[in-house]
Amino acid sequence: MIENRLDVRGAAHLRALWAEDRPAFGLWSLLTDPVVAELVATTDLDFAVVDLQHGFATFGELPTLLQAMRAGRMAPLVRVPWNEPAAIMRAADSGAAGVVVPMVDSAAGAAAAVSACRFPPTGSRSWGPMWGGVRADGAPAPEPANAAMLCFVMVETQAGIDALDEIVAVPGVDGVFVGPNDLALSCGFGRSTYRDSVGVTRLLDRVIAACVAGGVVPGLFCSDAEMARHWARRGARLVSAGVDTGLLRAGADALAVELGRPA
Repeated sequence: MIENRLDVRGAAHLRALWAEDRPAFGLWSLLTDPVVAELVATTDLDFAVVDLQHGFATFGELPTLLQAMRAGRMAPLVRVPWNEPAAIMRAADSGAAGVVVPMVDSAAGAAAAVSACRFPPTGSRSWGPMWGGVRADGAPAPEPANAAMLCFVMVETQAGIDALDEIVAVPGVDGVFVGPNDLALSCGFGRSTYRDSVGVTRLLDRVIAACVAGGVVPGLFCSDAEMARHWARRGARLVSAGVDTGLLRAGADALAVELGRPA
């Protein structure tokens, strides 16, 4: 019922795009207002990520934000603060269609993230569906819930690059998502980007190639549409193309310019 309707742009929607080797484009959400969350979810983009690591939201706001996004016909992803079972399970219970897990730099770390995403016997997720007594269709059974949940691990350190082939081989890892800023910093490129560093470009290409070889989805945080299109052409398939705070600021600045005010 409600879960099936709202999964039009959730995990099933994303997997359908990837089955056709098409990129999914989405937004990064830092704000805590449920009205903003619903607005984000009513766009024609493919996904949104609620950021609990570097955004303003906490686990206290998360159920309301996810509920608002689902009202907008999108089942969102959540970047958890860290690779901790309690954080991953809480995001899943709150209604995330998948999790993005930061700073995974080993196969063991990837396996721990996968285990926290899924109920036994596949994983170690604790049974306690938050919305089971609220929604008319109740809680999903463990097996369908396991199959639906997406687990993206973030490779954003030199150690993660060194262990990349082992990470993509971990059963249950759906994809690798790159935080290009942390990756560049960790690998000695400072704040350089692909636009001014061949070394950064090679790092990102290395991740995409490893994901393709390993049969998992390559993802990338992009700062703008041009960057998102560029890396989609090079093989990225879960691609954020903007941040809610930045889009709000850009829209306000553009309006000021139209009205003759300095940006």
